[in-house]
Amino acid sequence: MMQLFVIGALGPRLVGELGISRTVLGLTTTAGFGAAAVLSLPAGRLVDRVGPRRCLVALLLLTSVSLALIGAASGAAVLLGAVALGGVPQALANPATNKVILAAFPAGRRPGVTGLKQSGVQLGAFVAGLPLSLLAAGVGWRGAVWAAAGAAATAALWAARVLPPDVPAAAPAPRDAPSPHDAPSPHAAPRRLAFFSLLLGCGIASVNTYLALFGSQRLGLSPTTAAALVAVLGVAGVAGRVGWSRAAGKPGRAEALPAWLAAGAVGAALLLAAATWVYPLVWVAAVAVGTFAVSANAVSMVVVMRRAAPGRAGQDSALVSAGFFAGFAVGPPLFGALVSAAGYGPGWLLAAAEFAMAAVVAVPLMPRRTGASDV
Repeated sequence: MMQLFVIGALGPRLVGELGISRTVLGLTTTAGFGAAAVLSLPAGRLVDRVGPRRCLVALLLLTSVSLALIGAASGAAVLLGAVALGGVPQALANPATNKVILAAFPAGRRPGVTGLKQSGVQLGAFVAGLPLSLLAAGVGWRGAVWAAAGAAATAALWAARVLPPDVPAAAPAPRDAPSPHDAPSPHAAPRRLAFFSLLLGCGIASVNTYLALFGSQRLGLSPTTAAALVAVLGVAGVAGRVGWSRAAGKPGRAEALPAWLAAGAVGAALLLAAATWVYPLVWVAAVAVGTFAVSANAVSMVVVMRRAAPGRAGQDSALVSAGFFAGFAVGPPLFGALVSAAGYGPGWLLAAAEFAMAAVVAVPLMPRRTGASDV
């Protein structure tokens, strides 16, 4: 996921040097996540068939190539192509990592481990927003992106050496025992979570792509300070994903959290809108987006793993990921077009509306309690 945050954090430099518009900047997200959305379901089946180790090594190598091409881009066409290539590893990521967790950890530890795994995405936001941004100030944005490409290649070598060999014929991991507080219709949960993730992704991708540019163009922050907003969002997202995923391990909690977290994300987007008049609120808003919106995606993965049909963990994970990636593909271009026409305030209100719809979609997942059964 590093490419998303690299482009968002270094957006002011990319717009300046490559001469691309805000709309084209949004299309980079569309290219990457559009490819990821289209490829997610085949990727889930591939992971179930060939095993997560091979897929993890392959996705890290592809990430390295994608980042290297981004660093070499001389215009919008190469940039869009490089980001589209990066959609392939994104499609493989959740199915492969979720299958590793199901195979390697007992049921009681899976929510916490899932939160740690998902927090790696936000660690990428922090790295792009602070260390890489500072590196870019010294060696240029291309050198900073190439450094990220080298890190991805190193991670691929580590995965090849450390992860256990794949066993394609292994028996499917057992599902968690259902809780008496679980929501009904478990077979519908992945589909509902996919729709929830689509709406959530629209809002999150808009924030990720345009937050630094908003800080630079509307609030008058320097490019490095504006990129630090992405770093703050990343740190809050790490803490939120770990904390909320662990909380989701309690009976009935996992299914209740997505709606509540999406509702909190509405408030975060409204704070961004208010920051157009009260500038310091942008820092509070960045923390709130990480705490609520970003964390909701991690909790949705906990729900998927709890409810995955035997032998379908990869495919169920891929379905939810496809919805999330589709939201990332659709959200930023809509946001960019609205900002160009009406300004950042209406753009953040659009993100708030997307989060609100996500909360409504998640409400049926919440446990239904009856007085007699809870006694």
